[in-house]
Amino acid sequence: MIDANILNKAEFWAENPAFDLKFRLEIQGLIDGGNNTELADRFYKDLDFGTGGLRGVMGAGSNRMNLYTLKRATQGLSNYITKQKIDKASVAIAYDSRNNSKLFAIESAKVLAANGIKAWIFAELRPTPMLSYAVRDLGATAGIVITASHNPKEYNGYKVYWDDGCQVTPPHDQGIIDEVYAITDFGSIPSMDEEDARKEGLIETISPEVEERYYRRVSALSQTHGDANGDFGIVFTPIHGTGKTPVMEILNRHGFNKVTLVPEQAEPNGNFPTVKSPNPEEASAMEMAQDLAGDDDYLILATDPDADRVGCMVKHKGEWELLNGNQIGQILLFYYLNKLKENMRLPQNGVFVTTIVSSKLAGKIASKFGLRVVECLTGFKWIGAEIKALEQAAKETFVMGMEESHGYLVGDFVRDKDAVIACLLLAEAAAEFKQFGLTLIDLLAQIHNIYDFHSDALVNKVIRGKTGQDKILNIMEGLRSQPPNFIGGIDVVSVTDFLSQEIKDLDGNKVIGTTTQPKSNVIAFDLSDGSRITARPSGTEPKIKFYFNLCGTDENSLSIQRELYIRDFNNIISQY
Repeated sequence: MIDANILNKAEFWAENPAFDLKFRLEIQGLIDGGNNTELADRFYKDLDFGTGGLRGVMGAGSNRMNLYTLKRATQGLSNYITKQKIDKASVAIAYDSRNNSKLFAIESAKVLAANGIKAWIFAELRPTPMLSYAVRDLGATAGIVITASHNPKEYNGYKVYWDDGCQVTPPHDQGIIDEVYAITDFGSIPSMDEEDARKEGLIETISPEVEERYYRRVSALSQTHGDANGDFGIVFTPIHGTGKTPVMEILNRHGFNKVTLVPEQAEPNGNFPTVKSPNPEEASAMEMAQDLAGDDDYLILATDPDADRVGCMVKHKGEWELLNGNQIGQILLFYYLNKLKENMRLPQNGVFVTTIVSSKLAGKIASKFGLRVVECLTGFKWIGAEIKALEQAAKETFVMGMEESHGYLVGDFVRDKDAVIACLLLAEAAAEFKQFGLTLIDLLAQIHNIYDFHSDALVNKVIRGKTGQDKILNIMEGLRSQPPNFIGGIDVVSVTDFLSQEIKDLDGNKVIGTTTQPKSNVIAFDLSDGSRITARPSGTEPKIKFYFNLCGTDENSLSIQRELYIRDFNNIISQY
């Protein structure tokens, strides 16, 4: 039996003249068909407008990504911008290859125009990092990217940026959220005809010169003169997304003449027909690239639909090996800092920014090169916030930022993760090492020999629907109220609750410190061997994530301990 409140809400939406007929008929069909499970999932809540924007399954309903939830979000953003009393306010817009992305981008521009706010929009699909750059290059007030990153094809999303090119952070994030939720009448949201808006200068296409300036800034990060690049083989797949144009452009500019595109995955396609999910973190997304590379010792690079994340596979001793997000970050950091040092360009006041769930090894590398290490919450918006703070203080230089979910940024002209930059530097590192008969796996081995052994793992538990949300809350509450004293036979020495901002000593069960990070529903367990295990519900998908950042004295014993940690922690959370 369906909850009466959910049914009433569904019936209200099915009868609301603010929605088009097809939209209303879709909802009415679910009501008439008695599809209570689907109705409950679509209407048990409104699609969350979180601190970064919207992301959800596309379809009719309040808990779905559709034209109406998107227009509501854009009107909320417009209201917030209007209240800031900004002279000649404008918003830059980009979109990826997902189904409805272009439509959503244009409709967003039309709502902005109807509010007297100029919308700059790319002529074609372009990656998230290029939008981040364009916001600052154009002097825009804000930015919008229509994307659901690496989620499956059913999803789309809406990310909001502020004038610093970073995803919105306090106070703007909450201010925009409040304005969005204040809108209850979808019929009151205005929209201007696109042709009329263009005639009045309220919608304008972003010039190719903006893209060219972006490419020049990326090129300036290059660490080689191309001597090793010409004969180095790369297989690249944009996985049907936006990466084809910018990645091929930047690799070609730096002499990589043997870059082969995976033809079946080269063109944009929102159905992502060749993969289960367009996620470059997974080896399955690069199976076609492996087939194309054959027996050659090529480097495989992959980008997600909005080209802010990068995946990488390396042929080592005749076998393909997938690099995880921490390993890619360690390689990029070690290679880049070494090249800066060789060329006497390493800043004396450099800063490396990472996240609380990323490997501690990266911080050790950065410290060895004299960089100050800053940890922040998960999500590149927080790395962007640190970049802004450094810029305002004008005393230190941001060098690189990374998060374990395959997101990296070198330099500060972009304020979000950038797979175009990462592809260039990974290609240069691999090409240089190949001259010595070595692979990126060999480089990782060298890093471990210098900084001890580290192993990292991510366990995802997908729990869908309202019942899934309740189960995730139960797990987090259980870990808070009954934290384990041991995990994998190793003592838990402290627990950091980022929601209460307290650090507790389990031995005496007392508060021994506080964290200065913003409040977030995250719990971290620090163990006596220096390892850390963190629990965090996803902010964009119906899942809870468990991060294992482990360290030890040798590779074999650490591998055994890692499996023990994962098995024991799974047993612990099953009790909740």
